[in-house]
Amino acid sequence: MTGAGIRQMQVIRVFAIALCLIGVTLSPLRAEEVLAPPVKPDNLNAPQADAAPPVLGDLLGGNAVPGSSTPVVPYAPAITPDAGMPDQGTESPVYMVARLSDDGPALTQGVTWRVYRPALNQNGRLELVATARGGDADFRLPPGEYFVHTAYGYAGRTSRISVRNGLTSQTVVLNAGGIKLDAQFSGNQPIRTGRLVFDIYEREYNSRGERKVVASNIKPGDIVRLNADTYHIVSRYGAVNATVRADIRVEPGKLTEATVFHNAARVTLKLVNQPGGEAIANTNWSVLTPGGDTVVEGTGAFPAFVLASGEYQVIARNEDKLYSREFEVKTAAHGEVEVLTSSLLKQ
Repeated sequence: MTGAGIRQMQVIRVFAIALCLIGVTLSPLRAEEVLAPPVKPDNLNAPQADAAPPVLGDLLGGNAVPGSSTPVVPYAPAITPDAGMPDQGTESPVYMVARLSDDGPALTQGVTWRVYRPALNQNGRLELVATARGGDADFRLPPGEYFVHTAYGYAGRTSRISVRNGLTSQTVVLNAGGIKLDAQFSGNQPIRTGRLVFDIYEREYNSRGERKVVASNIKPGDIVRLNADTYHIVSRYGAVNATVRADIRVEPGKLTEATVFHNAARVTLKLVNQPGGEAIANTNWSVLTPGGDTVVEGTGAFPAFVLASGEYQVIARNEDKLYSREFEVKTAAHGEVEVLTSSLLKQ
């Protein structure tokens, strides 16, 4: 072929290439046709492994990429490189339930939960990391070891839990019950006057020969929640010497009702010039046992005391003069004790 023929063929080839380039520019392919193979009409919702990743705004909004018929895969959390699972943060869910006994129902109210780290802080105390009140408890805790104190009234238990990745659930059996206390006069007569309260002690003595107070100033009819055990109960009627003691057993998951009986009465003291006369003010009083031991002292025209049944001597002091009388207290026989000024004691 001559030189002229060769140049003619090169011109024709360049022209053909130019036409091809012009055709690509005028008829662009859509992005999905470049990045993924054609999708069959009956499989439009199937996720495509080779699809181009959508932009952030589409991931949050859940919309398709503009100009594309390929659906966007819903957003999923990033994959952690070590576990191969969605990264849900450094905390794990912890669910806890409390029961009074093994076969008792779950408590739905009145429970206090406190979660502590097992290591002591700089103040020498366990660090409180979470609390909850009500029935069951739902915490979010970093994996690790913890102490959990579960309190229900005066009942309580401390348990240890190990929190791992994923849900941790635990049931705490408190092994506790309740006690409801009341008091009457001997003979089943109700007590309607005077202050009546109960103190609850541990049954055993400590190294100092004392019982530890569990609960004090409990009113009649109040329900006290306690760990299952035997307790020493002291009923105090008034503030002097009318006390009754008893040992009562609390069973797990049960309410124990107990009534104690008092032999006592409320007396009002008066210094008068004659029986039924007007009380003399500014009088000091001392109530003594028959042996001379002081039971109680008071000041005023009408001091009132609840005293245990028995015999007593009362001494009234007014204007440096002493007056005396012996009297007896009978169960539930409330009344006045008059001291006559004619009972002047010789000094």
